[in-house]
Amino acid sequence: MQTMLSFLLLGISLSAPIGPINAAMLDRGIKRGFLHAWMVGIGGMLADVVLIVLIYFGLVHFLTTPFMKTFLWIFGAFILLYSGIESLMSAGKLQGNGSQSEETMTKSFLSGFLMSITSPLSILFWVGIYGSILAETIAVFDRNHVLLYTGMLFVGIVVWDIFMASLASTFKRFLTPRSLTVISVVSGLSLIGFGLHFGFKAFHALVG
Repeated sequence: MQTMLSFLLLGISLSAPIGPINAAMLDRGIKRGFLHAWMVGIGGMLADVVLIVLIYFGLVHFLTTPFMKTFLWIFGAFILLYSGIESLMSAGKLQGNGSQSEETMTKSFLSGFLMSITSPLSILFWVGIYGSILAETIAVFDRNHVLLYTGMLFVGIVVWDIFMASLASTFKRFLTPRSLTVISVVSGLSLIGFGLHFGFKAFHALVG
């Protein structure tokens, strides 16, 4: 039970640092409510599942080749810059609780998935964190326990995603339209900042 709890807390702590997914969840939450924010988080978590499965079966190495890392930097920069600019352009259209959006939850889900799956930082992060945890856990426990503890890790991620989506939708409910606009602008600038960082990494990799 103590080990399961430690993996649950690990999942929460791994999700908590501010990054593109949390910024996007905050932006979606204040504009479109809980479900849209949560779908961004679910999309990001599905990408994490894909990466962890690749790590578990030892297939992640092709993602860390120079060509693939450069491609992911470029594609990730495009996704983040697009999302950030879209956020800035729609920030002035917020109308508080009365605002509506035609954006589907599928688009929110795909946004979170693409942000996470195209991030070399996510790949290297999970290779470093989960790879070391996997090696240590397999040395002590059998495969069933490894899968159980990995499941608890994702329960922690889900808990954090629900918290972030709830927090963002709470902002939407209680803050003034002007405050919501400011938060949306900050979230958009954050996404653009991450996109520029990815773009710089891609440029550095290309010119070497």
